[in-house]
Amino acid sequence: MIDRAEGVELIDTDGRRYLDGVSSLWCNVHGHRHPAIDEAVREQLDRVAHSTMLGLSHPGAAELAARLIEVAPPGLSRVFYSDSGSTAVEVALKMAFQYWQHRGGQHVRRASFICLEDAYHGDTIGSVSVGGMELFHSAFGPLLFETHHAPPGDIEAMERLISRREEEVAAVVIEPLVQGAAGMITHPPGYLRAVRRLCDRHGLLLICDEVATGFGRTGTMFACEQEGVSPDLLCVAKGLTGGYMPLAATLATERIYEAFLGSYSEFKTFFHGHTYTGNPLACAAALASLEVFRRERTLVRLQPKIRLLSESLAEVEEMNEVSEVRQCGLMVGIDLGEHDPELRLGNRVALEARKRGVIVRPLGDVIVLMPPLAISKQDLRRLVDVVAESIGAAYPVAELDPGARGRLDAALLEAA
Repeated sequence: MIDRAEGVELIDTDGRRYLDGVSSLWCNVHGHRHPAIDEAVREQLDRVAHSTMLGLSHPGAAELAARLIEVAPPGLSRVFYSDSGSTAVEVALKMAFQYWQHRGGQHVRRASFICLEDAYHGDTIGSVSVGGMELFHSAFGPLLFETHHAPPGDIEAMERLISRREEEVAAVVIEPLVQGAAGMITHPPGYLRAVRRLCDRHGLLLICDEVATGFGRTGTMFACEQEGVSPDLLCVAKGLTGGYMPLAATLATERIYEAFLGSYSEFKTFFHGHTYTGNPLACAAALASLEVFRRERTLVRLQPKIRLLSESLAEVEEMNEVSEVRQCGLMVGIDLGEHDPELRLGNRVALEARKRGVIVRPLGDVIVLMPPLAISKQDLRRLVDVVAESIGAAYPVAELDPGARGRLDAALLEAA
């Protein structure tokens, strides 16, 4: 039960401190209770906490949109707010579909999407439709619309799929560089750039979901930058407010925006809205977070931390218990290999780490590390050391009989 937080530590109701090794689910950027962000939210409270953006707006939303366009990949010039990563993707899908409907003619056939196997884009129905994780999504099969899946990292397979489907596909949807929820699956260098070229050649839109990878997680403000790619639609959330409040945005090119212009009687409007769209408190937090990026030179200061993390993980990868380590920036997946699901080995590692004062979260038997960008080198070393120790402590459970495993589970939970 988390009661409060300071910097990169969470504090429970008993006063125990834990290093936040997953940025409170991949969203905290500059640490908890950053004074500049705290103050920005307090100041906004003295003005207005919320006002609808359906027919109205407010200065914070306009200023944030301008700042997002400044830091986003070139060519993205319009901003549409929503509430979460899933809704940002949902908005992008609907925009892509409606864009082709407005184009008319044979373009109206473009009503499906290409996505990657093991993709994860959120839990609303559209986002699930372009997902590819059976465990999360199979139960909702009858509700989903048509999609076509390509194996991640295989550009030749992507090219074959696009060639077969180009007249019916509205867009390719991709998590650039890293597929987070799949277990930090990293793509080979040049893959994203090659996908962009294929989309251009065949006239498809490219949607980049940077909900997890955005705002410095891969070492640059957006992962797309590392391959010189500008998508047609960019989805952001999580770190947008520094991890303070729910806020998301879908950025679009001018070409897409202009497809929705017309006389009132044409009803080309993008009919989509959320009650808390562009919430003033969240916009204030996001503006303050972007200012902290600039003032504290966050991305510059991040580079030596990424190198230190790589060096520390090299030792972890040598452990007999570890199958593979995957890293991109401060996004890390420590793969323990395939084990009997009943062992819940990843969960045991997380409990061992919690007992040692570190919060991590497994994806099956992949241990995910994604600390706040503000983490110190000392805490970064501690994070890796504790996880390595926790892997060593949890691994022998594979050799225990079920009764002994149950007793160990109970002891771990009590200790944690």
